[in-house]
Amino acid sequence: MMIARAARFGKRRAAVAALGRRGLRTTGSLREHRDPATRDDSFQEEIEYVAWEEAGHRLLENPIYNKSTAFDEEERKALGLRGLLPPHIETLEQQLDRAYASYSVKTTDLEKHIMLRQLQDTNEVMFYALLSRHISEMMPIIYTPTVGQAAIQFSQIWRRPRGIFISYPLRAQMRDMFKNLIARGHTGAPVDVDTRLRVNTIVVTDGSRILGLGDLGANGQSIPIGKASLYTAIGGIPGPETLPVFLDVGTDNEAILNQPSYIGWRSKRLRGKEYFDFVDQFVSCVKEFFPGALLQWEDFDIQSASPILKKYRNELCTFNDDIQGTATIVLATLLSACQQTQSPLKNRNIVMVGSGSAGCGIAEMIKMAMMQEGLTEEEAKKQIFMVDRYGVVHSGQEGLLPFQQELAQDQERLADWEGGKDGNFSLVDTIKNAKPSVMIGVTGMPGLFNEEVVSAISETCDRPIIFPLSNPTERAEGKPADIMAWSNNRAVVATGTMFEPTEVVVSKTKYTQTTKRFVHSMANNSWIFPAVGLACKVVGATRVTDGMLMGAARALAECSPGRDGDQDAPLLPPHEELKTVTRYIAVRVCQEAIREGKTTRNDEDDDGDRLLDVVERTFWTPRYKRVEIDSSMWTRT
Repeated sequence: MMIARAARFGKRRAAVAALGRRGLRTTGSLREHRDPATRDDSFQEEIEYVAWEEAGHRLLENPIYNKSTAFDEEERKALGLRGLLPPHIETLEQQLDRAYASYSVKTTDLEKHIMLRQLQDTNEVMFYALLSRHISEMMPIIYTPTVGQAAIQFSQIWRRPRGIFISYPLRAQMRDMFKNLIARGHTGAPVDVDTRLRVNTIVVTDGSRILGLGDLGANGQSIPIGKASLYTAIGGIPGPETLPVFLDVGTDNEAILNQPSYIGWRSKRLRGKEYFDFVDQFVSCVKEFFPGALLQWEDFDIQSASPILKKYRNELCTFNDDIQGTATIVLATLLSACQQTQSPLKNRNIVMVGSGSAGCGIAEMIKMAMMQEGLTEEEAKKQIFMVDRYGVVHSGQEGLLPFQQELAQDQERLADWEGGKDGNFSLVDTIKNAKPSVMIGVTGMPGLFNEEVVSAISETCDRPIIFPLSNPTERAEGKPADIMAWSNNRAVVATGTMFEPTEVVVSKTKYTQTTKRFVHSMANNSWIFPAVGLACKVVGATRVTDGMLMGAARALAECSPGRDGDQDAPLLPPHEELKTVTRYIAVRVCQEAIREGKTTRNDEDDDGDRLLDVVERTFWTPRYKRVEIDSSMWTRT
């Protein structure tokens, strides 16, 4: 069967031709692209076999196999479920209607988050089917911004374990933990007596820098749980093949340590050689027990994130989402903004506000993209101005970390700058002297992009590109509505978390007024990491390279509704198209992995059509399978 491949969002005729040259079919539209749920897939086993000992109430407690009221009469009889379920038999669609009705009466976002997490721990198929049906509405609940609130209260709202907790005091038993995990699974991935746990994607944190909230200790496990869920909901990785991991090395958050309900190791945070040895022990277990799995590092602080990535990125298939994933989505959104404002990236000066691991990761990727457009590395570096709490980062400053030194401006270049104090130049000083057309914030400092700052950059160019990217919402550097007002509605704005569209009055009479609605795209990593995970599974990637991530960024930019210069279009596609765009990005990542020789499939064919077909067949879709007793394991007396 021919698969129609979409390449058009809004006005995308030019992109269609470009995609065709890359080997992807481009007839039709992305919305018309066939959803995997409509396929007849022989590769996906439609019957699940369980041992008799796993039937009855134990089956209803297994979130992978539990179908609740969707078990039919024959299954209820064979599996010992009669009397354990109400008599009415429902379809999955009927269950989803009932679940959504229950969800809708919750009065707060946190209550909705808790309800979805309980559903996930009860019936994974229903959870992911519900999430897929209402992806735009539920993304902010299961992920940012609500996941930030859930992380703060994780110990209080904790109901049931998911994934694994590896605490430093039990480090001597770490291999035994992995052995038990392989043999017995965990709440999110229980295994049969004759199977072993298979993991394709691991998300790990130590809780040291959760979103813009700082050190939350074991409460940070909420983030890997949420990220793993999105690998499934958006990236099509089956839930049991994902593994959330928390490395519990204590916390320096006194308020959390003093909470009676805190579930983590009550100790000051481990640092130095002992910490890195503990991380190394964990990586060794991953290599031994889950060779070939993608390992994603999540929310590690500035002291550990870059050193860990540098040490392991060439040893296994791994990446840091805060450094590389953030850099990729920001670059994709920035390329979309450059397309919309019809000025290439290489012609722009950029102010990067926040010189931590995320900010420097973004700057490095922007530098690579500028070099691909023809600049030398030195030329690109001169156009990127890092700003931290002390002002513009330059070579004369002391205490810079190695990755910050790589991006520091030569102090001699600042000799002719106006303003400043004691050799330091504030954000406003930097804007007035560097004259940027792009300002990106990753500081977690709300209100940083104030009227003075926005007015300053608005004076340097006609259409300033301003990205306040910190999350959750209360940590964003600025609100889109304010930024639009202070820039006289000329700014191109994207955010790191969900904000309402901005309504702008464009004309007004005595009796009427005309408004324009600006939708601010959420430049969130959920556009990137699920696609990377899917691609790594498809080709058996051995590494996550800069080339693969650059391919992901450019693929997403090609899907921008505003790529043809529509001044009012959002920079990124709507969330309803997340899964379709993810599959498109995954194909490009697969192609880059093959071209770089970073796969285990021994396959040199990077044809887009063939890879698209494999991506489609690999993509997991939530639907019930028939459950039967495996007679070969029959031990009933």
